Amino acid sequence: MPQSSKSRDSRNSKPNKPYEGFPLFPHASGRWAKKIRQKTIFYGRWANIVAGELVPVDDIEKSAADAKAEFDRCWPYHSQGRKAPDIDAGEGCTIKHLCNAFLTAKQGMVETGELTQYSFAEYQRTTDSIVAFFGGDRRVDDLRQDDFGGYRTSLAKGCGLVTLKSKVNRARVVFKFASDRRLIDRPVDYGDAFNRPKPMALRKARNEAGEKLFSRDELRTLLDCLEGKPIAVEGHDKPVKLDASAPMRAMVLLGLNAGFGNTDVASLPRSVVNLDSGWLTFPRPKTGIQRRVPLWPETVEALRKAIAERPAPKDDADSDLCFITERGTRFVRMQKSSTEGRFVTINALSRRFESVLKKLGIGDRRGVNFYTLRHVFETEAGECRDQVAIDSIMGHVDSSMAGQYRERISDDRLKAVVETVRAWLFGAGQEGSVEA
Repeated sequence: MPQSSKSRDSRNSKPNKPYEGFPLFPHASGRWAKKIRQKTIFYGRWANIVAGELVPVDDIEKSAADAKAEFDRCWPYHSQGRKAPDIDAGEGCTIKHLCNAFLTAKQGMVETGELTQYSFAEYQRTTDSIVAFFGGDRRVDDLRQDDFGGYRTSLAKGCGLVTLKSKVNRARVVFKFASDRRLIDRPVDYGDAFNRPKPMALRKARNEAGEKLFSRDELRTLLDCLEGKPIAVEGHDKPVKLDASAPMRAMVLLGLNAGFGNTDVASLPRSVVNLDSGWLTFPRPKTGIQRRVPLWPETVEALRKAIAERPAPKDDADSDLCFITERGTRFVRMQKSSTEGRFVTINALSRRFESVLKKLGIGDRRGVNFYTLRHVFETEAGECRDQVAIDSIMGHVDSSMAGQYRERISDDRLKAVVETVRAWLFGAGQEGSVEA
């Protein structure tokens, strides 16, 4: 209730917090306050000083609500030890306006098929971090190099340099959108405070992390395990024996045979795989680059079993996929989160693969996961000394002049690539080599 009457006895008494969990406290100076980073900061008055005495304002509840609103506005800055901008942002483009406009444009690209839902979700996380750090009311043209230095530091917490590079890249895309769409008069001035990690630092970090590879023996063990064979594991009294999994074995073989990643196998349609001829023609989802891949006999056999055992999909749109989980969903999919307009990535393939590695005692190295199979393919395929054919199977973008003129690569060259990896994995001179 508004406190309109003020007796002398009540003038110097502090009000109670309006509700449990209210973040501010009534300071003896007559202001609502909060101690942040060892410093007391004020956000509004609950009382005025009149003739040396505190006189409570007419509506203390309103003063508390106004102070809370100011605290919420300033928190992204004060929590970082920075000064919050003035409330009057004028007619300029604010952070909130920029992020909303950017996401609206990207959502349009999702609807036209030019951007994946996964990429859109990554951009959402980027805009969320921008708003959380700078505050939604901050004008974009008010940002300075020191601001970006602090933001880069916040992005670097808890991640490696490769991840930091990706975060900085996406954030710069958002801010570039502001100048591209004429939301601001001139491009944002990062100076050198928001640079991507230098190539030398990235190389050093990669060297320190070690190779992201599986050995031949580890892969043979993994394939045997997925076939249901008992595996002797160090530290276990009895052999480890898991239920045979035709889908997982087929997906692992596609990673080794075709350099497929998680999204590749999860979105692989049956219509692009010719099990009779042993070839698949499938554009890489990430780049749209067409790939023609000769399949090993082992991969063909595993695919036949996986497709035969495939559960019925919940969504008719997934009816042509090679792989479906027991629950009838894609192995990698986007799902709406509890926050409106937000999505989360569900990667059942990654979880299952890493669980198998852990049980076999070969999943304790940092950065080793299903995508490591793609590293294995690129590394071992290099022994055939035909990088053009390797890049074609991997779905890499070739921006060279030769890439613009090259119209096709012979089947013999493609077969030579996959046979090089197969010989390394299963041994030279094995039966059932890839045929035309």
